[in-house]
Amino acid sequence: MILADKIILERKKNGWSQEELAEKLGVTRQAVSKWEGAQTTPDLQRVLEMSKLFGVTVDYLLKDEIEIEESAPIEESSSTVRRVSMAEANEFLNVKRNTAPKIALATLMCIISPICMLMLGVCAELQMIPLSEDVAGGIGMMILLAIVAGACAIFISCGMKTKAYEFLDKEIIETEYGVSGMVKERKQQYEETYTKYNIIGTVTCIVGAMVFFGSAFFSDNDFGAVIFLCLMLAIVAIGVRFFIIAGINQASFNKLLQEGEYSIKEKTKSPLTVAISTIYWLVVTAIFLAMGFQDNNWRSSGYIWPIAGVLFPAVLALVKVFEKK
Repeated sequence: MILADKIILERKKNGWSQEELAEKLGVTRQAVSKWEGAQTTPDLQRVLEMSKLFGVTVDYLLKDEIEIEESAPIEESSSTVRRVSMAEANEFLNVKRNTAPKIALATLMCIISPICMLMLGVCAELQMIPLSEDVAGGIGMMILLAIVAGACAIFISCGMKTKAYEFLDKEIIETEYGVSGMVKERKQQYEETYTKYNIIGTVTCIVGAMVFFGSAFFSDNDFGAVIFLCLMLAIVAIGVRFFIIAGINQASFNKLLQEGEYSIKEKTKSPLTVAISTIYWLVVTAIFLAMGFQDNNWRSSGYIWPIAGVLFPAVLALVKVFEKK
C-alpha cells in the first residue's frame, strides 16, 4: 500500500474530509487531493504532522511494504496533541447546551441593569417621586450593582461547569474515531435553529435601534428620551440573548471540529484580539455612563452605541494588521 492510499484510509477512519485534513495540516485542499491521487508527495514535515494526527508511525506511512497499521507511541502523541473521546465530546456538547441559556440570561441582566437607575434619576430630576437626585441615583446604583452581581454569579457558575473543557479553546486536539461524524451530524441538525435565532436577534436589535432613534421625533423632553432609551436597552437585550444562545452552541461544534475561529491556524494566534475587544467595549460603556451623568442628557450619550458599532470592525482590522506585522 502506497502513501497515497494510507492517507485516504487514515483520513476516512477519522471521519475527515479533504478540507478538514488540509486545515489541520495548514495546507490547501488541492494539496491533499494531489497527495491522495499520488500526483505529488508531501514533504517530511507534513508526514510527521500526519503521523501525529493519525496516531501512526512515520515508517508505516512511508514504507510501502508495511501494510499493517503501526500505532505511534502513546507518549509521543499525548505530549503534543490531546485526544477527545466520544464520551467527552457528548458531555461537552450537553454542558454547553445547558449553560447557553443561563449565560444569555446573565448577559441580558447586565444590559438592562442601568434601566432602574436611569428611570429613578429622571423621575427625581422632574420631581415625579419624593426623592432627591442623589438619593435616587444611589438607590439606582445599588439596584444596578445587585443585578450585575447576580449576573456575575451565573457567569462564574457556568464557567466552573465548563472549566474542564477550556483546553478546546486553545489547544490543538485529536478526536477519536466517530467523534467528528457525530459532531457534524448534530451541527447540521442545529443549523436551522442557528439561522432562526440569528434572524430573530438581528431583527430585534434593529427594532431596538429604531425605537431609540424614534425618540428624536416622538419625544421632546428628558423623561421621554429616557423612556425610549430604557425600551431600547430591553429590546436589544432580548435580541442579544438569541445571539448568545445560538453562538455558544455553534461554537461548541466548531471547537470539537476545529473550524472557524477555533481552527488550528486561529489557535496559534495571539489573544490580542480578544483583549482589545474586551477593553474596547468596557471603554465605550464607561464613556456612555460618563457622558450621561455629566450632562444628564442620555439621548445624546446614547448615540455612542451605533458609532462604536460602526468603528468596531475597523479596530479589529487594525489589530489584525498589527498581529501580522
